[in-house]
Amino acid sequence: MSQPETASETATTGDGGSAPKLPGLGRIVRSTLIVAVASAAAKAISLGQTVIVTDRFGPEWDTYVAASSVPDLIVILISGGALIQAFLPVFSDFLAKTDRPRAWRLASATINTVFLVSLVLAAVAFVLAPWLVPNVLTPGFASNPEQVALIVELLRVLLLSSIIFSVSGLFMGILQAHQNFFLPALAAVFQDAGLLFGIIFLVEPLGLHGVAWGAVIGAACHFLVQVPGLIYFRMRWRPVLGWSLPELRLVVRLMIPRVLGLGLVFWFNLRYIPNLIGSWLPEGSIAAYTWGWQLMQIPETLLGTALAIVIFPTLATLSALGDVPGKRRALSGSMRYILAVTVPAGFGMLLVGRPLISLLERGAFDPALGDLVYSTTAAFTLGLITHAALEVVARGFYADKDTMTPLFTAVAAAVVNLALAFLLSGPWGVGGVALANSVAILIEVILLLAILQRRWAGIDQARLARTGMRALAASLVMSAAVLIVQALMRAVGVGGEDAGLATTIVAIAVAAGVGIVVYFGAGALLGMEEIRMIPQMVMRRLRAPAEESRPA
Repeated sequence: MSQPETASETATTGDGGSAPKLPGLGRIVRSTLIVAVASAAAKAISLGQTVIVTDRFGPEWDTYVAASSVPDLIVILISGGALIQAFLPVFSDFLAKTDRPRAWRLASATINTVFLVSLVLAAVAFVLAPWLVPNVLTPGFASNPEQVALIVELLRVLLLSSIIFSVSGLFMGILQAHQNFFLPALAAVFQDAGLLFGIIFLVEPLGLHGVAWGAVIGAACHFLVQVPGLIYFRMRWRPVLGWSLPELRLVVRLMIPRVLGLGLVFWFNLRYIPNLIGSWLPEGSIAAYTWGWQLMQIPETLLGTALAIVIFPTLATLSALGDVPGKRRALSGSMRYILAVTVPAGFGMLLVGRPLISLLERGAFDPALGDLVYSTTAAFTLGLITHAALEVVARGFYADKDTMTPLFTAVAAAVVNLALAFLLSGPWGVGGVALANSVAILIEVILLLAILQRRWAGIDQARLARTGMRALAASLVMSAAVLIVQALMRAVGVGGEDAGLATTIVAIAVAAGVGIVVYFGAGALLGMEEIRMIPQMVMRRLRAPAEESRPA
């Protein structure tokens, strides 16, 4: 994030294409904002989906969730983030060396192989679905033949979306390697919009089948939206498998540890441990953990994941060029941005978390469960910072084509998470389980940073520490201002425990607005360059709307 603003972003090659160079600071900030805004739009659409399906289907929605488990697993393991994080560094190597013929050969071989594997897995699941559903996926439904038959039918429809994503997911990596983040971000929005279309317009004639076909439409939109970008960059597809290519074998070797790491994070840490310990805690603990995690994920995705997606191709290109100082600057700049935005966001979760929860659940929780959800959300405050930092730090290793080290540290973090969850759940209940996750991820981030510090001969740790301390000081000033404003609003009858919908929205908006203004002001007075940078880049973008008339 410390590349000069005037850095060249593309260079024409002999075949008429463009080999990406390092983007300038302004381009990185704008791309991050694009991804964040698109993610916010996708989450808003997803929230709309949740409201509609909850109202229309109720408990029947479990049938669709069960049917989607196998297609979702195929996407996660074969064409999800693991593939992009393994493919993009190898692909970027060829782009950095302007060897586009080999880059497109690798892309063709990877696309064809992933498509073939997904097609075979989908075909096997299609044939075995009548046995898988009652015996493996939902044995509790075996006594209800009609429900089993419906799950089988939905599963078979949803397999089409997993086949489409096997190619479309890789398109995202290709475009991101070319520093194009707009189309992949837009693709995610159109994916959710397609599903929403099915929920709104196809449910009436088709029932749950309409939702499934909406998911297929969303996958098709995800695919088609990205095609213009591939045409722009003159992608050359060839009908070859290329299993003898060493670069394809390298992608596979890099992908396997990442798949294992994803399974460890998403199943063991976020499913097994909370369910295991939560089953011994008071009723509602597992639901409270899920709600707390989802609430924390909203700012984490918008602030951490967005930047990690944007900075990853730059790190991969720097790694391909052997530019260690450049990697150090890029990682340091990204981490300082993470600290500058997630520390105040964490305080914000504590300050407006309770009214925000009441706004989202709208009477679905009794006071005890509402308090439980808030305590869990508060425990995840540290996790907002650590999970966002992990998004960036881990990509430093993936850019260096090292997926084993993040796997080893993830295993260590899982052990710490399990031990702390048992230890902290005694005095603090499910909030202790959430805090255990946050602390475990913090330890994982510290381990990864320590390893990078040795490998890269430093990570600009002094500037990281200064930014962290300034962000903490500015956040404390912000918190004091918000607490005063909240007390004044309660004194005039706005934002109390029994406030209505409109007053709750007003109370949250006012508190958030005051918090943002005070934090930016305090940060500027404390000399936080990251705080000054964001509005400058936004205003520059508004003054020059035609700067990126081509794909960004």
